Amino acid sequence: MARKAGKKVDAFRAKNWYQVLAPAEFNRANIGETLADEPGKMTGRIIEVTLGDVTGDWTKQNTKMIFRIDELGGNTAYTSYLGHELTRDYMRSLVKRRTSKIDANIVVTTKDGYKVRVKPIVLTVKRARTSQIESIRKIMIDVVNKRSAELSFTEFINEVVIGKVASEIYKSTKNIYPLRRVEIGKSELVFRPSVAATPAATTPTTAAPAPEPTAPEQGEEPAPNKE
Repeated sequence: MARKAGKKVDAFRAKNWYQVLAPAEFNRANIGETLADEPGKMTGRIIEVTLGDVTGDWTKQNTKMIFRIDELGGNTAYTSYLGHELTRDYMRSLVKRRTSKIDANIVVTTKDGYKVRVKPIVLTVKRARTSQIESIRKIMIDVVNKRSAELSFTEFINEVVIGKVASEIYKSTKNIYPLRRVEIGKSELVFRPSVAATPAATTPTTAAPAPEPTAPEQGEEPAPNKE
Protein backbone atom coordinates (compact mmCIF):
# COMPACT_ATOMS: atom_id res chain seq x y z
CA MET A 1 0.00 0.00 0.00
CA ALA A 2 1.37 3.38 -0.98
CA ARG A 3 2.30 5.77 1.84
CA LYS A 4 0.41 9.05 1.88
CA ALA A 5 2.67 11.92 0.98
CA GLY A 6 3.12 14.54 3.69
CA LYS A 7 2.52 18.20 3.05
CA LYS A 8 5.73 19.91 1.95
CA VAL A 9 6.72 23.19 3.55
CA ASP A 10 8.18 25.90 1.33
CA ALA A 11 11.49 26.75 3.03
CA PHE A 12 11.54 30.25 1.54
CA ARG A 13 8.04 31.08 2.78
CA ALA A 14 8.95 29.87 6.26
CA LYS A 15 11.60 32.59 6.51
CA ASN A 16 11.03 36.13 7.76
CA TRP A 17 12.46 39.41 6.56
CA TYR A 18 14.52 41.48 9.01
CA GLN A 19 15.41 45.13 8.57
CA VAL A 20 19.16 45.69 9.04
CA LEU A 21 20.39 48.91 10.62
CA ALA A 22 23.92 50.34 10.47
CA PRO A 23 25.87 50.75 13.74
CA ALA A 24 25.27 53.74 16.00
CA GLU A 25 28.45 55.32 14.58
CA PHE A 26 26.47 55.74 11.34
CA ASN A 27 23.17 56.92 12.85
CA ARG A 28 21.39 53.57 12.57
CA ALA A 29 20.81 54.09 8.85
CA ASN A 30 18.67 51.45 7.13
CA ILE A 31 21.08 49.40 4.99
CA GLY A 32 18.72 46.73 3.69
CA GLU A 33 16.91 43.53 4.64
CA THR A 34 17.91 39.93 5.19
CA LEU A 35 16.10 36.59 5.52
CA ALA A 36 16.19 34.05 8.34
CA ASP A 37 13.95 31.19 9.43
CA GLU A 38 14.96 31.60 13.08
CA PRO A 39 15.97 34.85 14.83
CA GLY A 40 18.84 33.14 16.64
CA LYS A 41 20.56 32.36 13.36
CA MET A 42 20.95 36.10 12.67
CA THR A 43 23.33 36.81 15.53
CA GLY A 44 26.93 36.93 14.35
CA ARG A 45 26.03 37.25 10.67
CA ILE A 46 28.50 39.47 8.76
CA ILE A 47 27.00 42.23 6.61
CA GLU A 48 29.03 43.91 3.87
CA VAL A 49 27.75 47.09 2.23
CA THR A 50 29.34 50.14 0.63
CA LEU A 51 29.69 53.51 2.30
CA GLY A 52 27.31 54.76 -0.39
CA ASP A 53 24.64 52.37 0.90
CA VAL A 54 25.10 53.76 4.41
CA THR A 55 25.21 57.47 3.60
CA GLY A 56 23.17 57.65 0.40
CA ASP A 57 26.16 59.24 -1.37
CA TRP A 58 26.70 57.06 -4.46
CA THR A 59 30.18 58.54 -5.06
CA LYS A 60 31.32 56.44 -2.05
CA GLN A 61 30.94 53.03 -3.70
CA ASN A 62 34.69 52.37 -3.49
CA THR A 63 34.56 51.95 0.30
CA LYS A 64 33.38 48.60 1.69
CA MET A 65 31.90 48.62 5.18
CA ILE A 66 31.95 45.47 7.33
CA PHE A 67 29.32 45.12 10.08
CA ARG A 68 28.16 42.27 12.31
CA ILE A 69 24.64 41.58 13.57
CA ASP A 70 24.84 41.56 17.37
CA GLU A 71 21.24 41.90 18.49
CA LEU A 72 17.64 41.61 17.34
CA GLY A 73 14.65 43.68 18.37
CA GLY A 74 11.41 42.49 16.80
CA ASN A 75 12.03 42.42 13.05
CA THR A 76 15.04 44.74 13.30
CA ALA A 77 18.67 43.57 13.29
CA TYR A 78 21.21 45.85 15.00
CA THR A 79 24.81 45.76 13.82
CA SER A 80 28.20 46.79 15.19
CA TYR A 81 31.24 48.08 13.32
CA LEU A 82 34.02 45.63 12.46
CA GLY A 83 35.99 47.61 9.88
CA HIS A 84 36.18 49.16 6.45
CA GLU A 85 38.30 48.58 3.35
CA LEU A 86 38.81 50.30 0.01
CA THR A 87 37.90 48.07 -2.93
CA ARG A 88 40.72 46.32 -4.79
CA ASP A 89 39.83 47.94 -8.11
CA TYR A 90 40.05 51.39 -6.58
CA MET A 91 43.36 50.61 -4.86
CA ARG A 92 44.84 49.31 -8.12
CA SER A 93 43.76 52.50 -9.89
CA LEU A 94 45.73 54.60 -7.39
CA VAL A 95 49.10 52.88 -7.85
CA LYS A 96 51.19 54.28 -10.71
CA ARG A 97 54.63 53.42 -12.07
CA ARG A 98 57.66 55.46 -10.96
CA THR A 99 55.87 56.74 -7.85
CA SER A 100 56.19 55.87 -4.17
CA LYS A 101 53.52 54.13 -2.12
CA ILE A 102 54.06 54.80 1.58
CA ASP A 103 51.96 52.79 3.99
CA ALA A 104 51.78 51.88 7.65
CA ASN A 105 50.04 49.36 9.89
CA ILE A 106 49.13 50.95 13.23
CA VAL A 107 47.10 49.75 16.20
CA VAL A 108 45.79 52.79 18.08
CA THR A 109 43.69 53.28 21.21
CA THR A 110 40.76 55.69 21.28
CA LYS A 111 39.87 57.93 24.20
CA ASP A 112 37.27 55.43 25.42
CA GLY A 113 39.56 52.39 25.26
CA TYR A 114 38.80 50.78 21.88
CA LYS A 115 41.76 49.46 19.90
CA VAL A 116 41.63 49.88 16.13
CA ARG A 117 44.03 48.75 13.43
CA VAL A 118 44.48 51.51 10.84
CA LYS A 119 46.32 51.25 7.51
CA PRO A 120 46.98 54.69 6.00
CA ILE A 121 48.45 55.03 2.50
CA VAL A 122 50.28 57.97 0.94
CA LEU A 123 50.95 58.10 -2.80
CA THR A 124 53.50 60.54 -4.21
CA VAL A 125 53.61 62.30 -7.59
CA LYS A 126 57.03 60.83 -8.40
CA ARG A 127 59.44 58.46 -6.70
CA ALA A 128 60.57 59.90 -3.36
CA ARG A 129 63.92 59.42 -1.63
CA THR A 130 64.27 57.03 1.29
CA SER A 131 64.68 59.86 3.81
CA GLN A 132 61.51 61.54 2.53
CA ILE A 133 59.57 58.28 2.72
CA GLU A 134 60.70 57.73 6.31
CA SER A 135 59.74 61.30 7.30
CA ILE A 136 56.29 60.97 5.72
CA ARG A 137 55.67 57.61 7.39
CA LYS A 138 56.67 58.95 10.83
CA ILE A 139 54.34 61.95 10.54
CA MET A 140 51.56 59.74 9.19
CA ILE A 141 51.80 57.47 12.25
CA ASP A 142 51.94 60.47 14.62
CA VAL A 143 48.79 62.01 13.09
CA VAL A 144 46.78 58.77 13.42
CA ASN A 145 47.93 58.21 17.01
CA LYS A 146 47.13 61.81 17.97
CA ARG A 147 43.63 61.79 16.49
CA SER A 148 42.73 58.45 18.07
CA ALA A 149 43.87 59.61 21.53
CA GLU A 150 41.75 62.77 21.23
CA LEU A 151 38.53 61.14 19.99
CA SER A 152 36.01 58.55 21.14
CA PHE A 153 35.62 55.38 19.07
CA THR A 154 32.52 56.75 17.31
CA GLU A 155 34.22 60.06 16.47
CA PHE A 156 37.44 58.41 15.33
CA ILE A 157 35.74 55.87 13.05
CA ASN A 158 33.70 58.63 11.43
CA GLU A 159 36.85 60.66 10.73
CA VAL A 160 38.64 57.59 9.36
CA VAL A 161 35.83 56.57 7.02
CA ILE A 162 34.81 59.99 5.67
CA GLY A 163 38.42 61.04 5.06
CA LYS A 164 39.21 63.60 7.77
CA VAL A 165 42.18 61.62 9.09
CA ALA A 166 43.55 61.24 5.55
CA SER A 167 43.14 64.99 5.05
CA GLU A 168 45.13 65.68 8.23
CA ILE A 169 47.92 63.41 7.01
CA TYR A 170 47.98 65.22 3.66
CA LYS A 171 48.22 68.66 5.27
CA SER A 172 51.00 67.51 7.59
CA THR A 173 53.17 65.82 4.93
CA LYS A 174 52.60 67.69 1.66
CA ASN A 175 55.61 69.99 2.24
CA ILE A 176 58.04 67.06 2.47
CA TYR A 177 57.33 65.82 -1.06
CA PRO A 178 54.51 66.45 -3.60
CA LEU A 179 51.64 64.04 -2.91
CA ARG A 180 49.05 62.66 -5.30
CA ARG A 181 46.68 60.94 -2.89
CA VAL A 182 46.24 60.02 0.77
CA GLU A 183 43.78 57.34 1.87
CA ILE A 184 42.99 55.16 4.86
CA GLY A 185 43.06 51.84 3.03
CA LYS A 186 41.66 49.75 5.84
CA SER A 187 40.50 49.87 9.44
CA GLU A 188 39.67 46.98 11.75
CA LEU A 189 38.30 46.79 15.27
CA VAL A 190 40.87 44.85 17.29
CA PHE A 191 39.63 45.22 20.87
CA ARG A 192 36.36 46.36 22.43
CA PRO A 193 36.27 47.30 26.14
CA SER A 194 34.79 44.55 28.28
CA VAL A 195 31.75 46.65 29.22
CA ALA A 196 29.93 48.51 26.45
CA ALA A 197 26.33 49.42 25.70
CA THR A 198 24.71 47.18 23.12
CA PRO A 199 22.57 48.83 20.42
CA ALA A 200 19.06 48.06 21.62
CA ALA A 201 19.70 47.36 25.28
CA THR A 202 18.96 49.81 28.06
CA THR A 203 21.65 48.52 30.41
CA PRO A 204 25.34 47.84 29.76
CA THR A 205 26.23 44.29 28.74
CA THR A 206 29.39 42.48 27.84
CA ALA A 207 30.21 43.29 24.25
CA ALA A 208 31.07 40.64 21.69
CA PRO A 209 34.82 40.20 21.14
CA ALA A 210 36.36 41.75 18.07
CA PRO A 211 37.62 39.30 15.42
CA GLU A 212 41.27 38.37 15.04
CA PRO A 213 42.87 40.29 17.92
CA THR A 214 46.60 40.74 17.48
CA ALA A 215 47.32 40.04 21.13
CA PRO A 216 45.33 39.07 24.21
CA GLU A 217 43.85 42.18 25.75
CA GLN A 218 42.19 42.67 29.10
CA GLY A 219 39.31 44.98 29.91
CA GLU A 220 38.68 46.79 33.14
CA GLU A 221 38.65 44.71 36.30
CA PRO A 222 35.28 44.47 38.08
CA ALA A 223 34.84 46.49 41.24
CA PRO A 224 35.37 44.48 44.44
CA ASN A 225 32.26 43.26 46.26
CA LYS A 226 31.37 45.17 49.39
CA GLU A 227 30.64 43.01 52.39
